[in-house]
Amino acid sequence: MLSALMEHGALHRAELARICGLSRTTVSTIVADLITGGVVIEVVGDQVARAGIDASEVDGRARGFLQANPRAGTAGGLDFTLERVWCHLTDLSGATVASQGATAARDTPWQERLTAGLALLDELLSQAGVDRDSLVGVAIGVPGPIDLQTGVVGPSLPGQAWAGVNVAAEFARHLDVPVLVENNTRLEAVAEFTWGAGRAARDVLYLGLSTGIGSGLLVDGNLHLGGARGGGGEIGHLSADSSGAPCPCGNRGCLVQFASLNAVLAALAPVLGEDAGLDELLAAAADGRPETVEVLRTAGEMTGRVLANICNLLNPERIIVGGELARAGELVLEPIRATLRRTAMALTRDVEVVAAELDLGARAGASGAAALVLRQTDQLVSALLATPDQQTAGEAV
Repeated sequence: MLSALMEHGALHRAELARICGLSRTTVSTIVADLITGGVVIEVVGDQVARAGIDASEVDGRARGFLQANPRAGTAGGLDFTLERVWCHLTDLSGATVASQGATAARDTPWQERLTAGLALLDELLSQAGVDRDSLVGVAIGVPGPIDLQTGVVGPSLPGQAWAGVNVAAEFARHLDVPVLVENNTRLEAVAEFTWGAGRAARDVLYLGLSTGIGSGLLVDGNLHLGGARGGGGEIGHLSADSSGAPCPCGNRGCLVQFASLNAVLAALAPVLGEDAGLDELLAAAADGRPETVEVLRTAGEMTGRVLANICNLLNPERIIVGGELARAGELVLEPIRATLRRTAMALTRDVEVVAAELDLGARAGASGAAALVLRQTDQLVSALLATPDQQTAGEAV
């Protein structure tokens, strides 16, 4: 019920019962407990309009409109990349309370990154006029796969400071709230699904074309957590060319060898220079330089070739392409679409392929982390109803 209110906004009790598949009597009983606990509020008068409800719908039932109480708690998200940490705070309606980042040297050890993340969290809580007691949970994004059995982060990019660390356990030493840890590409997927290009879709595949290539899958609005051990989603290591060069992962012709930012820059080094970076690449693309356009077209076609197999298997409603390479726009997106139309099955080839809408990297990951906290409604309700004078309500729920 709380999840429905956070997703749909203010709802009448009858509508809430329909969405949740519950009787009105059951809804009324649970709602009473949630209102007593301060988790849900009734929306009346001018509040109805502010909640986005059409005035024509408001009649004698006005007291029946319910809304998750935005002030009942704060969801925190932290996201760590090689050179940045970002913190994002939202209230229970998903509205941004504060959002800010800081830089970090590539060789910064994980202990210092943890300290910096906690300091940034406290700074933003202070700016918002609240303290850690308001937190209902914190989710943390890091590069690399997280072993679902041990909680330990696996190796990914060279210099990844969190490799071999149980990030949830280390942060739990300092935070007296539920702590979630997820791969930061999957958190970008949650952010896009919640606030970006994935809105109004239910089955979404997010693809991050960055220095590596990762993905996040949401099925019926739920994040797929990476399979039996957490190693799923490594689209970059699906083969785009079985006769291609060997990859360190053990495969041949992996997508990351064609469509990652590093691969594209390496292919264009003779034209753009060995020291060229993203800015030079985008400038050459904007100028329509033939060599750059051709390399980007190849990257898009190889990506489309891999995605065609995924579409045949999973048939997502929408594919969102993010990461630095997505900033080249249609030079990458159109070859992806064309390859899908040519190689995927008839029922899956018309999938929407769109560019990500949110900021790159840590900022998007942190907002996705906060959204992930809001999606963990079982933990969320427990945290919200955990104060001593609310124990009775919590037990009833």
